[in-house]
Amino acid sequence: MKYLKWIVVILGVSLVGGLVYAGNYFYDYAVIPSEKDFLSPDTDTITEETQKIETWYTDETNRSRWNLQSEDGLNLSAIFLPADQQEGKTALLAHGYMDTAESMAEYAKMYHDMGYNVLVPDARGHGKSEGDYIGFGWHERKDYLQWIDQVLQNQGKDETITLYGLSMGAATVMMVSGEQLPANVVSIVEDCGYASVKEELTYQLKDLFDLPAFPMIPITSLVTKVRAGYFFGEADATQQLAKNELPIFFIHGKEDKFVPFSMLDEVYQATDAPKEKWAVPHATHADSYNQDPELYREKIKAFLKKYAR
Repeated sequence: MKYLKWIVVILGVSLVGGLVYAGNYFYDYAVIPSEKDFLSPDTDTITEETQKIETWYTDETNRSRWNLQSEDGLNLSAIFLPADQQEGKTALLAHGYMDTAESMAEYAKMYHDMGYNVLVPDARGHGKSEGDYIGFGWHERKDYLQWIDQVLQNQGKDETITLYGLSMGAATVMMVSGEQLPANVVSIVEDCGYASVKEELTYQLKDLFDLPAFPMIPITSLVTKVRAGYFFGEADATQQLAKNELPIFFIHGKEDKFVPFSMLDEVYQATDAPKEKWAVPHATHADSYNQDPELYREKIKAFLKKYAR
């Protein structure tokens, strides 16, 4: 009997140790900023139009760098592109998972062509911004509150602001929507954002490793709380959208297999604010713009004309 008790103890310790190891492995795999083997390489065809946009976007005479210090002491960086003529409006853009501000050329040009100043931050842990973990939009939402304040400090207290996000950036702006925002923020556009971090990582765990949510998601969530300061369950776009009062335009590709298309209805139904949605045929993840750039621009322009004063 004594030996049986020791065997049970050893097995229990081994099991706990194994789960902790697995939780840290998945944390490193998903939450630590690094090259990700599960992300598809960018194979978009470089057209003459996209080349012109990239040339414009990377021209240092067209832009400057803004910086701020986050509430937890990180130095964050952003690209600012002033409008050709000041009309008192700024678009604040949010890029996707393991992308950077430099990847947002087409979206920046779209808003700039509509007369907006454009501010494109590097999310914490990405690009020129400091950080050793990815907040999946949850910690980034607080960073965006600071970027909003900086826009108003630099552009004036009467500046209106619209938010735009792609993929993780879309989740970010949806999470921002539930915070107490100044009246200057007038509208939101999100493209292929996830309903919650827990739901998205559960989907990815099954898709990439064919593993169930339990016990990996709770264990990794606990590891994330210890190492990055948040539980997965906190980072819920639908809960934030329930508090949202701003007009919001939801976009999602029907063929999205990274953030499943079913999440479009989840986030759309989560808010009672003025809203529109567009399910884009044939579009995979973050691919809706590429399907028809002109239509994409016209859809957003129409939404902003209707709601962004």
